[in-house]
Amino acid sequence: MVDLDAAIGYVVAHGDAVDRARLAWLRTGQAPPADVLEKAEVGQASSGGWPAYWGAHVASVDATCFRLAELDDLGAIDRPAARRALTWLARSQRPDGMWEEDESLAGIAPPWAQPGDDEAKLFLTTSAAFWLIVGGPTPGDEDEHAARIARAAEAFRASLRPDGSWPSFLVTGWLGCAMLYHLGWFYESAQIQVALADRVPSMTAADTASMFSALRRVGMSTEDWLLSGARKRLSETQRSDGGWPSDDGEQFNVHTTLAAIRALR
Repeated sequence: MVDLDAAIGYVVAHGDAVDRARLAWLRTGQAPPADVLEKAEVGQASSGGWPAYWGAHVASVDATCFRLAELDDLGAIDRPAARRALTWLARSQRPDGMWEEDESLAGIAPPWAQPGDDEAKLFLTTSAAFWLIVGGPTPGDEDEHAARIARAAEAFRASLRPDGSWPSFLVTGWLGCAMLYHLGWFYESAQIQVALADRVPSMTAADTASMFSALRRVGMSTEDWLLSGARKRLSETQRSDGGWPSDDGEQFNVHTTLAAIRALR
């Protein structure tokens, strides 16, 4: 069984001010202090996106989606900074319905964001569309907002294999699944869920928490059989100190633990 009290204690003991503010919002809906919000929003490019640490001053789809996830945990998805970022994401969609990093980032970006790479392009498409779904439309832009998400979903659906697998990273599967579930394309979503369920027993804690929280964010019930399996996997991977390990080093363990708390709350 997952020990949420221990997880909360881990974040309190090891997190910084932003992490603790995220925890407070996730647990009780407590609004974060102004200085925490400013810290979370710092570095936004004039275009509206955020650059990645590896990408100098060029706004990055991947980095912007990561920052939106942090702001969502602070209840700040409707603040001006997040709205500018969502507008930038929307305008960055390509005519084929997909997203790709700026060509200037070729050779600099990591594999999952590398311009010109089809796997990266599919991942960025599902990630950007997911955050457009979470963020919702700007007043007056409802029809085009829905059309953007539909174009992204069609592009993702066209990539699916007959067995429900997809030609990209594991994370692409659950973000695409969330997008299709949100749109009511339950047959295609269920195919992906079957493929994901086969992977759950060997998933890392970070992947399990991320998948669980993404599918919960679009309204999937915790009683769903895939999420029941994910809950079991989180109970197996929680450490004795209450936290969950990141795939990217100790410095991101708090982030993974917050993702688990978000999913299980």
